[in-house]
Amino acid sequence: MKIAIGCDHGGLDHKNAIAEFLKEKGFEVLDHGIYEQKAIDYPIIAKKVALSVKNNEADLGVLVCGTGIGMSLAANKIKGIRAAVCSEHFSAKYTRLHNNSNILCLGGRVIGVGTALELVDLFVNTEFEGGRHQNRINLINEIENNNL
Repeated sequence: MKIAIGCDHGGLDHKNAIAEFLKEKGFEVLDHGIYEQKAIDYPIIAKKVALSVKNNEADLGVLVCGTGIGMSLAANKIKGIRAAVCSEHFSAKYTRLHNNSNILCLGGRVIGVGTALELVDLFVNTEFEGGRHQNRINLINEIENNNL
């Protein structure tokens, strides 16, 4: 499985730790940056990761900024992306299980690196449950496709 990752200056340490963690677990990592502690506008990175997921260059994505919120707002503007901000285990698991989210957004200033790695592990190892939840995804897609 290939995971696209990216961050802004609020998430560089977390992103680097996540990249190493995923590689150690046998995942292929597509790192969209940043690579040094330098300020950048988070929508630039969110777009790169979201397009990688949308275009099937990656199976899932992980984005890190200060809170995770900005990255999720930007990534969710890309059609077909369901990016969720998570800071605890239940949400990280159930956003995949019930919502079929394809990008996890984390806050580098909100959670520690250890928690971030645990959330990433849950996210990438949880499969969409389907069933009754598929209808809800279909309804989300309908809203998206009608530009409401």
